[in-house]
Amino acid sequence: MTPTESFISHLIELRNRLLRAIVGWLVVFVALFPFADKLYSLVAAPLLSKLPQGAQMIATAVTTPFFVPMKVTMLTAFLVALPWMIYQCWAFIAPGLYAHEKRLIRPLLAAAMVLFFVGMAFAYFVVFPVVFGFLVGSAPQGVAVMTDIAEYLNFVIGLFVAFGFAFEVPVAVVLMALMGWVTLDQLKESRSYVIVGAFVLGAIFTPPDIVSQCMLAVPLWLLYELGLLVVRWLPQTPAGDSTTS
Repeated sequence: MTPTESFISHLIELRNRLLRAIVGWLVVFVALFPFADKLYSLVAAPLLSKLPQGAQMIATAVTTPFFVPMKVTMLTAFLVALPWMIYQCWAFIAPGLYAHEKRLIRPLLAAAMVLFFVGMAFAYFVVFPVVFGFLVGSAPQGVAVMTDIAEYLNFVIGLFVAFGFAFEVPVAVVLMALMGWVTLDQLKESRSYVIVGAFVLGAIFTPPDIVSQCMLAVPLWLLYELGLLVVRWLPQTPAGDSTTS
């Protein structure tokens, strides 16, 4: 097979994998669409449970009551189909990897996906009740809290993404160590900077109360320590001395 034919065959394979990933996403979306309102109710529950008796959220645009639940359904379908989509990516790149590279990447991919979902669950079940309790409770007397559903969705998506990626810290630490970019000693020396950075991120992505900030900062720090614990079990590679196949 000539280089041109090989390149074209790879493009065809890439196209097929992308189509399978998208079709998988669409199939899940169609299956979940009848439950769009229920899915939105689940997403809205953390705020609604903190609102005063009889209070509710509002829609300020004509199309918002339709498009917001549909957007929630699309995002939910994406998360449900994510393992299938990642598998399609893996099936495309795996033939070009060595056996030891496959053994390295497979657990990292699995850990990254699991940790992202754990971060989202932590945000929903632990952080949201505290955040919305603080926001609703801080409203001045005489002010009715009536949040627009589109603004609420954008807010919770931001928190979901922030906590999902925050929980990827152990994977990032292990990957940097495996690539030889840093050593265990350098990671330990950076601990104080990581703690400060975690609290800075907590101040950026959460409301301005110390409890909410700690709910992001402390898990970030603990996850960094988890990454260090895993790195201790890895063969140490001098910093800046990564190997190539």
